Amino acid sequence: MGVGIGVVVIGRNEGVRLERCLASLVGAAQLVVYVDSGSTDASVRMARELGVEVVELDMAMPFTAARARNEGFARLQQLQPAIAYVQFVDGDCEVVPGWLIKAQAFLDQHADVAVVCGRRRERFPHRSIYNLLCDLEWDTPVGEAKACGGDALMRAGAFAAVAGFRPELIAGEEPELCVRLRAAGWKVWRLAEEMTLHDAAMTRFGQWWQRTLRAGHAFAEGAFLYGAAPERHWLRESRRAWLWGLGIPLVILLAGSILGWLALLLLLIYPLQIVRLAVRGARSPRENWLQALFLVLGKFPEMLGQVKFLWRRLGAGKSTLIEYK
Repeated sequence: MGVGIGVVVIGRNEGVRLERCLASLVGAAQLVVYVDSGSTDASVRMARELGVEVVELDMAMPFTAARARNEGFARLQQLQPAIAYVQFVDGDCEVVPGWLIKAQAFLDQHADVAVVCGRRRERFPHRSIYNLLCDLEWDTPVGEAKACGGDALMRAGAFAAVAGFRPELIAGEEPELCVRLRAAGWKVWRLAEEMTLHDAAMTRFGQWWQRTLRAGHAFAEGAFLYGAAPERHWLRESRRAWLWGLGIPLVILLAGSILGWLALLLLLIYPLQIVRLAVRGARSPRENWLQALFLVLGKFPEMLGQVKFLWRRLGAGKSTLIEYK
């Protein structure tokens, strides 16, 4: 039986964010591996100066975060074959003191759980509405869950048994992994404990748009892989993006050819949907309205992300990362 915790951090040009991330981990785990994906800043040198094991990816091969995490895990197993748990962390996150101890204790006490995660928060939620939207997005229910995000503590044996992340996925690799783990009989659990501080550094609408487009791509690919019953993975999210981002606009255009300008009244369905979502919100009025507005607006980039996935599936486009910073 393995013992101890190893950590895999991935990043590229994260600067001070990476420094905070690694500083929060050095001394808190048996081994920390940093996987760098072609940084042009001082990330690699700084990681080595902190005593962290560094893996520099061959950027001649297609890059994905999934591939980076897998290579980090492979190095971890090579150096510490007996490691029982692996914490995956994105390089723009700082691990909260005490999280690793609490997460390990939970897995030690729950032999049927393969993945445990906690509360990820935005470091600067009030610097932009886009950072705030991320913070609201991270606030998910505690208890048994279907999936985790990029930060999570996993059983090394369970992770290896399902062959890790699917390396070709450019987004949504963590939920896809969790689908396979749950199919193998494992559980995924979210604790109310503070886990990480994330620095989205989103200050522009274009960044939010790209990030949401990436989510749409993930929805489409997830539904393609596991949309059938009983999993129905991201099928609902995918259909909603098609409906609100393309279906309704097409209906309005068709109605316009028959009703003329009166068809524009159908556009009221969008503000009405915003109102419906806002009044159902359980947060502050400002947060409810902001989240409702961007949930509805987000259906358009989500739809475009699905188009991008289908275009690639047809062989008309290459699989490339969708980055927002």
